[in-house]
Amino acid sequence: MHLIRILFLILAYLPSLTNAAEEDVGLSYDDAGEFNFVRIQFDTYYGGGFGYGPWAIDFPDADINFLRGVSRLTNIKVMSEPIVLRFDDDQIFDFPFLYMLEVGQGGGIILSPDEIQNMREYLLRGGFLLIDDFWGQRQWDNFYSAFSQVFPDREIVELKQEHEIFHVYYDIDGPQMIPALYRSDEVGEQGIDYASNHAILDDEGRVMVLINWNSDMGDGWEHTYHPAYPTRYANSAYRLGINYLMYSMTH
Repeated sequence: MHLIRILFLILAYLPSLTNAAEEDVGLSYDDAGEFNFVRIQFDTYYGGGFGYGPWAIDFPDADINFLRGVSRLTNIKVMSEPIVLRFDDDQIFDFPFLYMLEVGQGGGIILSPDEIQNMREYLLRGGFLLIDDFWGQRQWDNFYSAFSQVFPDREIVELKQEHEIFHVYYDIDGPQMIPALYRSDEVGEQGIDYASNHAILDDEGRVMVLINWNSDMGDGWEHTYHPAYPTRYANSAYRLGINYLMYSMTH
């Protein structure tokens, strides 16, 4: 398994030997690819689970653009169409990387017993969940209330800039506050001017759940081509997202 992970990293790094920003870098889609973007659909206390509630913000542009970015900036074969699943769908076990966002809106998320059990098993088997784009203490409290049901015996730890996850592919100086469209990193949502990354770890110290608090990678992906969205924010969003993906596929 260790050798497989080393070979994966070698293959993934190959495009970095060229200029990934060149316009003629092709996109490599594969219906049986190594990675597809899986967004988690969820219910909230105020509804919105089955329609376009908080779980669907930035969808599908963010998901599609991130797949394009992974194809351009790594040698990972990606699928062209992102998918949406719920935690109680056994298809989640086919994918190493899941994404969800806005977990503090709508009064917070509601998890059924089947969703809690399936998510716990998925993560303990080696799965990885990235949580993005929620801001401030109230939204954190809403998130914590739900996720404490999944791992009541595990604490949430803060990841410092020295953690491997910030250096597994790109060398990043720790968490980055990526603002939404028409905002800046000087003052993000709710007047917040800092970001932090937190995690739930398994017994071996592997990050199972990565919590991107006070930062909005989804907007960085969604607005990649928007003339009013600064390129530096989009670049940060891709670097972070690809680092998290590389970590999830090699740990």
